[in-house]
Amino acid sequence: MLRGLDIRDMLIIDRLELAFQPGLNVLTGETGAGKSILLDALGFVLGWRGRAELVRQGADQGEVSAWFDLPDGHPAIAVLKDAGIALDDELILRRINTRDGRKTAWINDRRASGEVLRRLSDTLVELHGQHDDRGLLNPRGHRQLLDSYAGLEADLKETRAAWRAWSQARDALAEAESRIAQARAEEDYLRHAVGELDALAPAAGEEAQLDTQRRFMQASEKIRADIAKAGEALGLNGAEGMTGDASRWLQGVVEAAEGRLDGPMEAIERALLALDEAQSGVADCLDALSFDVSELEAVEERLFAIRGLARKHSVLADDLADFAQTLRRRLSVLDDSARDLAVLTAALAQARGTYDAAAKSLRDKRLRAARELDAAMAQELAPLKMERAVFATHLTDADAGPEGIDTVAFTVATNPGAPAGPLNKIASGGELSRFLLALKVCLTQSTDGLTLIFDEIDRGVGGATADAVGRRLADLAQGGQVLVVTHSPQVAALGGHHWRVEKQQDADETRSTVVALDAQARVDEIARMLSGDRITDAAREAARVLIAP
Repeated sequence: MLRGLDIRDMLIIDRLELAFQPGLNVLTGETGAGKSILLDALGFVLGWRGRAELVRQGADQGEVSAWFDLPDGHPAIAVLKDAGIALDDELILRRINTRDGRKTAWINDRRASGEVLRRLSDTLVELHGQHDDRGLLNPRGHRQLLDSYAGLEADLKETRAAWRAWSQARDALAEAESRIAQARAEEDYLRHAVGELDALAPAAGEEAQLDTQRRFMQASEKIRADIAKAGEALGLNGAEGMTGDASRWLQGVVEAAEGRLDGPMEAIERALLALDEAQSGVADCLDALSFDVSELEAVEERLFAIRGLARKHSVLADDLADFAQTLRRRLSVLDDSARDLAVLTAALAQARGTYDAAAKSLRDKRLRAARELDAAMAQELAPLKMERAVFATHLTDADAGPEGIDTVAFTVATNPGAPAGPLNKIASGGELSRFLLALKVCLTQSTDGLTLIFDEIDRGVGGATADAVGRRLADLAQGGQVLVVTHSPQVAALGGHHWRVEKQQDADETRSTVVALDAQARVDEIARMLSGDRITDAAREAARVLIAP
């Protein structure tokens, strides 16, 4: 329940605080006095999208606060819990709007996003505005209204999921058929290319290895002669022989030298060992350089084959193995096509069956809800002086879609024997208002703890009809809270709490304010609504008659 609203520096309101009450709360005032501004301010603090320019001229920022009482189990409590916001004795919303358009919101003094505010607002307030009949007149919105009345959110979620699964299955089958068609078109190329690559079986890094081997083999004849000469120079006819001679000559005189040749003799021994190691390495190298000419030809043939395939397929030589695997996968699409198509076709049939079942279940529930809504509307229209009118909900086939296979249309017949037809072609302005009120009442009967706001729901009606509208609003407010913005004295007279919206002007600015009316002021206000600017005693007496229970 909305307990209060505090508005500062918004549009033409400088400072205003309102304390609302349970029951029927009525707001009246001259056209242009600022009644819609109150609703704009409430919508702003609830996160609704509205006017862009809200800050009062000359102010740096505007601010709106609203506070609510929440009974145990109120849906808003779950929203607060999901957002991690603690609930104290009451729920306090505050939101500011700076001159440059920046908006900041708090919930119980904790920063909150506009999205959280909007989620909360869905559980706190429902506004039925002056132009709601546009939605009622648009047949494209009738299915949504019927679904809302029937509480089909879970069924719609299931149907949308089944539609997505069916759509995905259709897309998967179409994509597979496209891939298979493409594979069939290039089957000869794929089989030839895969066979060619499999026969060669190139490995990553092989091209560089073969190139190095080829260059080594090409250079080996030139370097082998020099390496052989070096081997001779290191052997017995060269360094090894001469070093051995030196060792023998010194060995014969080493004792006579009295130790002076010990160091040289050790060095010669080391030199002989090093020469032996060098000769072994040279011999190994000569062995490696020994190859058959056909071996070079085989290396060159494989190297050129790898490079040729790389050029042919416009890939790097090292990528040929991966490219071959890619071609094998494309070919497997064709080889496995019959099995894959069978699997995907079965999946499509299953998804279609699931969707058909969900859509049929949704239709059955809509049909039941349509009958219930028609009966509920008949009960609501009677006290609104439309007991002879007939409201009917019709379901017809529609193309399958995410929300089922139904088109929903509301039709009315305002008099017995008159043909039924669309609301905008059958109902007058006043009748539209009453149809809208009846439908809104039906749609909100199961919503507990929700503050209902009606903005000029009674336009186009007067006299006994306006009194009937007012009495229905008063009945609706029993045990709850309803706020009504009205120009109808009959509706205003039935309010439990009455405020008058006034516009005050001076040379510098225009301000809007709201005055809570006591019993006498209320008589004068309703008399003004009856007679205009000049309030007569007769008008006051008529007002008292309207107010009297």
